[in-house]
Amino acid sequence: MRISRSLPPLYIGLIFTLLYLPITLLVINSFNISKYGYVWQGFTWKWYDKLWHNTALKDAFLHSLSIAFTAATLATLLGLLMALALYRYRFPFKRTASALLFILMLSPDIVLAITFLIVFMALGLQLGFWSLLISHITFCLPFVVITVYAQLKGLDRNLLEAAQDLGAGERSLVRLIILPVLRPALGASWLLSFTLSLDDVIISSFVTGPGYEILPIRVFSMVKVGVSPEVNVIATLLLAISLVSAMLIALLLHRKKDEKT
Repeated sequence: MRISRSLPPLYIGLIFTLLYLPITLLVINSFNISKYGYVWQGFTWKWYDKLWHNTALKDAFLHSLSIAFTAATLATLLGLLMALALYRYRFPFKRTASALLFILMLSPDIVLAITFLIVFMALGLQLGFWSLLISHITFCLPFVVITVYAQLKGLDRNLLEAAQDLGAGERSLVRLIILPVLRPALGASWLLSFTLSLDDVIISSFVTGPGYEILPIRVFSMVKVGVSPEVNVIATLLLAISLVSAMLIALLLHRKKDEKT
């Protein structure tokens, strides 16, 4: 009996060790004075300082931030409008539209990447900022719609009908009732879209051009010849951004749960 009770904690501990041990070693090696990182030789900030003076990497990082911020903002706005349309109105093929969102989410990245490339080539659009932005908005959009629509499904329709009986129009309903209720879901959707856009490699490698390089593509080209200390530093910084985003998403969802109770 004691053995059976001890198995679940051991199993969970083993799983978390397998998941987080490589990440822990990566973070530790970003402070390792050794260039190759096989043996700990002392603490240093040298690699962070070297990364700070690497203009190409900084430019790629700024490009990634600008794409992620713009794509997350536009995807959240468009996703909000689509979720409101699915929730508020009846139209033909409504269920089909909802199902197509899940198909897009479940499609392999390589399929989406080839599709985007074919479309941009057919339209004669030069690969660069705009092709990246359109692609990132597209694959972030289903996550926003589903997150916001799930929040809308929990909204009491009697509240909207009561507001309409008191003379509230569509704009007043959205501004005074719907948007305050959706605030946590919108924040979580934006952060999720920002993280997805910032971390994307496969789709971005197909739709970006040589004149506009983003950080994941730059890092991918660097690790082909070996993992350098600067790559460890970049991965550590991206991990920190992802952790902050995850904590903010959890905080927003916790606030949404508290508001319900």
